[in-house]
Amino acid sequence: MGEVIDLHRSLKDGRPMEHAHMTLADREGEGFGGNPTTGNLLRFALAGIDTSLLIESFEGGCCMTGQSKMDPETLSMVMETIAKLERERLPLETKLALDQAGKFPMDLIRFMLGPDVALHLIFIPEEYGGLGAGATEIALVSERMARMDLAIATSFLAICLGMDPIRVGGTPEQRAKYITKIAEEGLIVAYGVTEPDAGSNVQALKTKAERVLDDAGNIIGYRLNGQKQFITNGGVADLYTILADTPDGPSFFVVEGGAEGLVPGKHEDKHGIRASDTCPLSLEDLFVPAENLLGRVEGQGLKQANQVFGYTRLMVATFGLGGGMASLERAIRYSKERIQFGGPLSEKQGYTHRLLVPHAVQLEAARAYIEWVGRRLDTVEEDLQVEGSIAKYFATEAGDAMANDGIQAFGGYGYIREYEVEKIKRDVKILTIYEGTSEIQRSIIAMFRMRETVRSKGGFYEEMAARALELPVSTGGPHLSDALKVLNDLILGARKAKLTRSQYVMFLLADMMTWCEVAFGLCRKAAEDSGERRYSRNCMEAVSRLFVCETLETVYVKGLRLSQGAGDEPVPALMGALSALPLAECLQGMLRDMDLVAAEFVA
Repeated sequence: MGEVIDLHRSLKDGRPMEHAHMTLADREGEGFGGNPTTGNLLRFALAGIDTSLLIESFEGGCCMTGQSKMDPETLSMVMETIAKLERERLPLETKLALDQAGKFPMDLIRFMLGPDVALHLIFIPEEYGGLGAGATEIALVSERMARMDLAIATSFLAICLGMDPIRVGGTPEQRAKYITKIAEEGLIVAYGVTEPDAGSNVQALKTKAERVLDDAGNIIGYRLNGQKQFITNGGVADLYTILADTPDGPSFFVVEGGAEGLVPGKHEDKHGIRASDTCPLSLEDLFVPAENLLGRVEGQGLKQANQVFGYTRLMVATFGLGGGMASLERAIRYSKERIQFGGPLSEKQGYTHRLLVPHAVQLEAARAYIEWVGRRLDTVEEDLQVEGSIAKYFATEAGDAMANDGIQAFGGYGYIREYEVEKIKRDVKILTIYEGTSEIQRSIIAMFRMRETVRSKGGFYEEMAARALELPVSTGGPHLSDALKVLNDLILGARKAKLTRSQYVMFLLADMMTWCEVAFGLCRKAAEDSGERRYSRNCMEAVSRLFVCETLETVYVKGLRLSQGAGDEPVPALMGALSALPLAECLQGMLRDMDLVAAEFVA
């Protein structure tokens, strides 16, 4: 391990890479069975990726912000290693068998955590023996893992999630002890927060932690009793972070696997991500030493839990992107092979413009927004919790929509297990549920963005509109500027009419806010003069224009519901705001843009 970390640090310091490249080339033929410190593990020594996707920077804890970017060659090596892992250890036949059995692949996960691969080191800060880097790189790696298999990706997400309370809430000694141990021993970690009556509403916590005192009245430990539900890795973890209510409030505790009184329940027979381990936990007079209270202070658990939810939202967003892309790629490949009515499906607008292009546009919009949030996190910009919610909500819903139409794209074959698209659909659905449902994300988006709009007296979206207006016409930016202005008027008008007391109205606003902000990220990307493009500039501009059209349609339709149907009678001021939307003008050339996107994506 020391050799690996030294090599990684030399690369970050700008020292020559020739030796690293030579070693990798010399060892390429060893597969995954080479020497732990000089074989393929060197791929990860070159990596600099961290997990938490943190919204804020915390002392000794945040690995998502302020990190230097990975060398492109290094990132490419990491991606190649994941691809090699998929080819050699997780081909389609294995994925389908694991899915059918619904059994956690312990041997595979241990292999991935073992010294030959040590994939978990990507998700651990350098100071604790890992290879930490920034949000931009972890987003790319997370997307690739999701494209490989969402059940496996979820198992690794749970390791990161279980580690995050230690990172954000632990004392320096606790962080050094446990995170270093996870790095060195490749521990499987579980995050024990959800309960039968406390899902997204963590404040409904019922698990109790009773103080245990010595004869002098000093706290020597805690006795935990309660039930946990839907715990990923719950039946297989080596280490748990568990939230329980102490006399001074909810608090996190570290518990070793196998502890007396920690009783995993039956593995859940799930709709999707069946190869990930999900089970309930019973805590029956579970004794936890006082030194295992994270932070050594009671009552910090809810704050830490909210911080952890923020860390993982962007990662789950990348899972939505990855799952959606996995389905899209298979549908595109099938469209070229399937001959109907004298030609391939890829040449028929009824197929491409209905089942492929709209989803390709949404997924590229999600990618642009994820990249934008990642770059902001990497520059130590804080307080991006709403952006995390927007990314999670939009990307997971976009991925789920593509996965659903992926089945349709295959016709009857899509309903058969061996073609995988039905498995992808079952897997992707959980992304709109775990780590905060889409409904919770909409609540967060609407509440905080309305608060910011009111606080700034409309300045928040006015400024965004002004910046969109400066973007080239070819990106759709000026039309988006009009939509942002209308959105601003709708928010302020709905509040003045007291319509925002309705949760339904808040959800309508959340959708408009989400589409407008994602569109802004996409327009910005389409305007960038970058040589690192997945598609041509003309294609990206067409994608941007199409999504701006979709955004204007979203604002118009949901604005109509708001203005005409949300109150006892229509609100003329809101209807007047909608009249400023240049929807007809925006739609001009739509079919031409769809043809352009289809030609390049399906080529």
